[in-house]
Amino acid sequence: MQINGQEYALTKVMSLQELLQEQGYRSNLVAVELNGAIVKCSEYGSTMLTAEDKLEIVSFVGGG
Repeated sequence: MQINGQEYALTKVMSLQELLQEQGYRSNLVAVELNGAIVKCSEYGSTMLTAEDKLEIVSFVGGG
């Protein structure tokens, strides 16, 4: 699979929520596009990933 344009070896079946946790993202501070479609935060736990998926993950940061 690809995450933000980089190859990632998906070694086990996992949900999007599990992947975000594994990668160190806080799910309440990201927006995720899966294969061209935005995934609602409420669906992260039920969205299962495959080796063919393409993810774009955008983190929100504060500043001024």
